[in-house]
Amino acid sequence: MRIKFLLIAIIFCFQNTGFAGNHYAYSPLAREAYDKAISLRLKEARQAIAKLKKQEPGNLVAYHIEDYIDFFTIYIGEDAATLSRLKGNKDRRLSILDDGPANSPWHLFIQADIRLHWALLRFRFGEYISGFSEVNKAAKLLEKNRKLYPHFMPNQKDLGILHAAVGTVPDSYKWGLQLLSSLSGTIEQGRKELETVLTYAERNDFVFREEARGLYALLLLHLDNKGDEAWNAVNSDDWQPEANPLHCFVAAHVAMRTGRTDKAVALLEKRPKGSQFLVFPFLDYMLGLSKLRRLDKDAGTHFQQFLGKFRGRHYIKEAYQKMAWSELINNKPEGYRKYIRYCIQRGFDEAGGDRSALREAQSGQAPDITLLKARLLFDGAYYQQALSILQAKPLDAYKDKKYRLEYTYRLGRIFHGLHRYDEALRYYAQTVNEGSQERYFFACNAALQMGLVYEAKGDKKMARNSYNRCLGMDPDEYKTSLHQQAKAGLTRVK
Repeated sequence: MRIKFLLIAIIFCFQNTGFAGNHYAYSPLAREAYDKAISLRLKEARQAIAKLKKQEPGNLVAYHIEDYIDFFTIYIGEDAATLSRLKGNKDRRLSILDDGPANSPWHLFIQADIRLHWALLRFRFGEYISGFSEVNKAAKLLEKNRKLYPHFMPNQKDLGILHAAVGTVPDSYKWGLQLLSSLSGTIEQGRKELETVLTYAERNDFVFREEARGLYALLLLHLDNKGDEAWNAVNSDDWQPEANPLHCFVAAHVAMRTGRTDKAVALLEKRPKGSQFLVFPFLDYMLGLSKLRRLDKDAGTHFQQFLGKFRGRHYIKEAYQKMAWSELINNKPEGYRKYIRYCIQRGFDEAGGDRSALREAQSGQAPDITLLKARLLFDGAYYQQALSILQAKPLDAYKDKKYRLEYTYRLGRIFHGLHRYDEALRYYAQTVNEGSQERYFFACNAALQMGLVYEAKGDKKMARNSYNRCLGMDPDEYKTSLHQQAKAGLTRVK
C-alpha cells in the first residue's frame, strides 16, 4: 500500500513540476506549429497545436502560436465579423498565461507579444485608443522583462520595432503618445536592437529569426530610408517567397518600393497558392499595381481577382480606381467611366488611398493621360520612359493649376530617380513655392523629397528645413504618411 501511495505522490509531483506542468518550451513540436503558422498554413498549424497540447500538456507556448493564427486570419482577411468572433480569445489566453511560471523569460514576453498582435489589429480596424493602450501595456511588460532578463533575444525583437516607431508617430496621432508614457526611443536605437537580434540568430538556433529579418527589412525601408539595405535583407537563398506567402509579401513590397518592379512581378507570379494556405488577396492587388506601373494591358484582371476574394474595408475604392486607370491608358474611356463609378458606389473611404480614389471619382475629371503614364512609369522606376513621355508635352500646354503643379512635381521626381539632383531640386522648389498653399499633396511631398536629396548630399541643415516645411503643409491626400516620413527624416538628421 505504501508503494502505491509513493507512486501516486511521484506522479502528482511530476504532473506539477517540470515538463508536464505549466511551462514554456519552443520544443520541436512547438517549432513545427509556429513554422506552419508563420507560413500561413493555418490548418496544418492548428493540427500541430492539437498534437502539441496532447503530447505536451501544460506547454503554454501553444497559446502564443494560436494567437499568431488569429492575428494572421484577422489582419490579412480584414473581416469585421471574424474580428468580432475571435477577439475574446486574447483575454482568455492572457488569463491562462497568468498561471504560467513567472520565473521564465517567456512569461512576460508572450503576454506582451499577444498584446502587440491585438494592438495592430485594433489599428487596422481604426480603433486607435484601444490600439495605443495595448501598445503601452505591451511596452511595460517588455521593459520589465528586459530588466529581469537583459539578454533574452525575443524581447529585443519587439522592443526594437517599438523604439524605432515611437519617434515617428504622425502629429495627427500625438494624442496617442499620452498613452505611451512608458515608451521612448529612436530609429537608430531600434535598428541596433534588431541588428543585435539578427547577429545572435546567425550564431544560434533562434525561433524568430525570419520574423526578425522581415521586421528589420521593413524598418530599413520605411523608417531609415535604406531601400537597398532592405532589399539585401530579404534577397537571399534562405528567404523563401515561393514557399511562404509572407516572405513573398515582404520581398515584393520591398521590391516595389525600391524600383525593382520586374522583380516584384516575378515574385508575385510565383507566389505559393493552394488550399493549404490562408487566402491572401492583397498579393493580387500588388501584382495588379506592379503590372500597371509597367503599363501592362492585363493589370486590371489582378485587381478584379483581389476584389473577388477580399472581404475587408481597405483598398476597394483604390482597386476600382486602378482598374479605371488601366482602361484609360489603354484608350478605353468608357471603361474608365464604368470603374470610376464603382469607386463611388463601393468600398469605404477610411484610408488615405481610398479617400484619394473617391476624391478623383467625385471630381468628374479623369486624369491627364500623359501625367498618369508618367506617374505610373515613375512609380515603377522606369524613369527614362517617364521623362520621354512627359517632355513630349510642354508645361505651357497645361492651364489648370493642379496639372501645372503635378507636371513640375513629376519632373522633380523623375530627375530625382535619375540622380540628376540639381534638376530635381529646381523642380521640387518650383512646386513648393507655387503649391504650398494649395490642398494638393504635390508641394508637401516635394518638400519631403527635397529633404531626402539634401540628406543624401550630407546637408543636414537644408534637409531639416525641407522636412519642417513638409510638416508645415496640410494636404488633403497622404498627409499622415508624408508627415510620418518627414518626422523620421528629422530624427535621422538631428
